[in-house]
Amino acid sequence: MLEKLGRIRLLYIVLGVMLLVGLLPLAFAGVLLSGRSADELRSIEGRYQAQLVQDKARQIELYGQRYRDVVTGLARAFEISGGIQALNDQYDQRLQKTLQEDPNLIALVLWPVNDRVHRAFQPNVIGLEEVDARVSEVVAHMNGRGVVVSRPQIIRSGQEMALTIAEPILGGENSQEVVAAVIAIVSFQEVFLAVQQPTSKSERELLDAGLPVVFVVDQNGKAVAHPEASVAFSEKSMTDLKVVQDWQESGAQVQSALAPFSATRDGRHVEMLGSYATAELDKNSRLGVIAIQDEAAALVSVSDMRWQTLWISLVAALLTIFIGLFFANKLTDPVRELASGAHRIASGDFSKRIDVTSRTELGDLGNSFNVMTDQVERFIGDLQQSAKENRELFIGTVKGLAAAIDGKDPYTRGHSERVSRFSVAI
Repeated sequence: MLEKLGRIRLLYIVLGVMLLVGLLPLAFAGVLLSGRSADELRSIEGRYQAQLVQDKARQIELYGQRYRDVVTGLARAFEISGGIQALNDQYDQRLQKTLQEDPNLIALVLWPVNDRVHRAFQPNVIGLEEVDARVSEVVAHMNGRGVVVSRPQIIRSGQEMALTIAEPILGGENSQEVVAAVIAIVSFQEVFLAVQQPTSKSERELLDAGLPVVFVVDQNGKAVAHPEASVAFSEKSMTDLKVVQDWQESGAQVQSALAPFSATRDGRHVEMLGSYATAELDKNSRLGVIAIQDEAAALVSVSDMRWQTLWISLVAALLTIFIGLFFANKLTDPVRELASGAHRIASGDFSKRIDVTSRTELGDLGNSFNVMTDQVERFIGDLQQSAKENRELFIGTVKGLAAAIDGKDPYTRGHSERVSRFSVAI
């Protein structure tokens, strides 16, 4: 079986061993380190995303609480002052002044149950019909004391997202009857600024750069704030993302851990990392703060490390081959010289000796081979000398016998001479 495989050069064995010894530990260490780096980087990204969405959610809650307090304060002020009987045209001016002092207030409305509505609004942002429509919608959801907060909705005339906050004013005989309401339409622009990264990049560009994309959805999964304003203004459904579905299913869960999922974005299948947090505007109005990130782009440093390991391995392989060839030749040249010397001896040529200058065991082997060659040559020389002497002795003996016979009997002289010639020939 081994004879069919043919002879394997020692050079190849040496090179193979050097490559295995040199590259196998390097490749193993590279794979192990890159795997651990990926796990650690994924953990860091998870903590960062979780903290990011939690911070954004708290910002939104504080923003909502700030204007809830404004509306509640106005309602309590009317209750303490005795109700809304003294309302007149001066209140319209006061409402307008309040709007001018706070640019985030788009509209402020006093809505008496049985009297004229007093309103102030920014006409360059919202129209009168839109103000009344929002007021009617939020008033329809009021039921006794308690703030009512609507979901953020787009103002079509001003192309701005806003939420509506309402607080009833109680009065009557037992102060439990809703006699009016204070309604504020509040810009959602600060929330846009909170979720927008300090860049003009689109969602795809952010994902390709490995940056997290943070956006806000309502309870229906529709975008209400997004780095791309057009996505929020179109109220695009984001329920195709599993992380949004998880948030909807979680109910009142405040925060999630980092979770991988697959998504199709712009026709591409992308592996992503996602997390969410809940911003509670009131008990019936919650927003989901979602962060998504392209996993491959986020872990690009690990990919770079793997490529670097590959290139280093290739360079190391080339160096190993060149260095291995040098040392393998140093190792195999004496062996080839020994093999050549053995072939010469086998053919009977004792005229040359092998020249092995190595200081290793191969040098000792070469010297021993030369000593063996000398001894074999001397032994063969001795054998040849002995054979020559035996031949001469044999011939001398035959000649002596022939001469003795010839000397005794003249009739056999010729026969003895012929025997002598035959013996010489032999």
